[in-house]
Amino acid sequence: MLKIESKKFKVHSLTGRITPRLMIDAWKSVKRNKGAAGVDRITVEKYQENWEKNLSALLKRLKNRGGYISPPLRRTHIPKGNTGQTRPLGIPTVDTRCAHEVIRRLIEPIFEKQFHNNSFGFRPGRNCHQAVERVLQYIHEGYRFVVDIDIKGFFDNIRHDVIMTMLRAEIADGNILDIIQTFLRSGIVEDGVFQQTLLGAPQGGVISPLIGNIILNYLDWHLDAAGYKFARYADDLVILCNSASQAENALTLTVSVLADLGLECSPEKTKTTTYNDGFQFLGFDISSRVVTIRQKSREKFEERLKEITKRSHNFDAKVIEKLNQVIRGTVNYFCTGFSKVQRYFINIDKWLRRRLRSMKYKRISCKDNLRFKNKLFTKRGLLSSKELCQHVINCWYSLKRPQAMGKH
Repeated sequence: MLKIESKKFKVHSLTGRITPRLMIDAWKSVKRNKGAAGVDRITVEKYQENWEKNLSALLKRLKNRGGYISPPLRRTHIPKGNTGQTRPLGIPTVDTRCAHEVIRRLIEPIFEKQFHNNSFGFRPGRNCHQAVERVLQYIHEGYRFVVDIDIKGFFDNIRHDVIMTMLRAEIADGNILDIIQTFLRSGIVEDGVFQQTLLGAPQGGVISPLIGNIILNYLDWHLDAAGYKFARYADDLVILCNSASQAENALTLTVSVLADLGLECSPEKTKTTTYNDGFQFLGFDISSRVVTIRQKSREKFEERLKEITKRSHNFDAKVIEKLNQVIRGTVNYFCTGFSKVQRYFINIDKWLRRRLRSMKYKRISCKDNLRFKNKLFTKRGLLSSKELCQHVINCWYSLKRPQAMGKH
């Protein structure tokens, strides 16, 4: 049974903290993140044309209880890796995104200090690499049995009553609670048809990751109280144990706590395994042999490169620019001090250069290696994955060295 104790001293008067300065900071964050238009078809650029008037009107609605009603989200679907499946996103209007960001900035400090130290997702100063490092730390301490948890449709299945119960335990400002509730119940428009949202927090909403952390913090502290080692990034959770029986008990506890929250584990994806057999976490394959890029992440990366380098396209500066964006993002993420990926990126360089030559000359021929040598790609500005990888790893160790010295 879900047990949430209401705090004796709750946070009051959050509405009074909604100031013009906060509104502007929220708007700057929304503008920086860009994003598609919502149901009103107003883009970030269009909103900016009259941003002062727009923010002033939004400020009045947010401060007047009952004055803010969230418009429905625009449903869109994005590919889910190379599975052929899609992930549904709810796109808020730009105005709604500003409201989300205002509320997020107000309530995040309340909950941030309560979050477990092993929670790394969407928190200030925390990232995916730290979560993977925490997992590796526990493995090296001898916890080599792994519970790989996959929560079935997490964001789509969070119960609104559970969210509001957890918020009311900390917050006494009725206006702010009403605004969050209107976010949750705003509904979805798909192909011109309106659908009510009676369950879930919208994927695509600025405030949804914070709501996810608030909900799963309940699970974090139950695992902690039972003495389990774990690392969580949003709804990606790995529990480390020192025996098979402890792993089974950890899974049983997790299933029970998630049931209290109205959630469940995906039976197909949730499993117990070992460090020797390996497991996947945040895009990495982790095993006693090596930590490297998981196969799905490789396929996704290579598909993006293929899309840019179709032979029917022209080989020009825009192609180089797009390739560099993809290469830079992938290398920066997967090249770390704990992963072994250099050989993979060396092979990617060779493969990509072959595709670019084929793109330029509209054919496949070894003779083109001499017509367009590797140094010409460098001259054109194409990043070398191999060299970038080495640079990123050098930076990694240079940053880690002062931290290690500080511990002594």
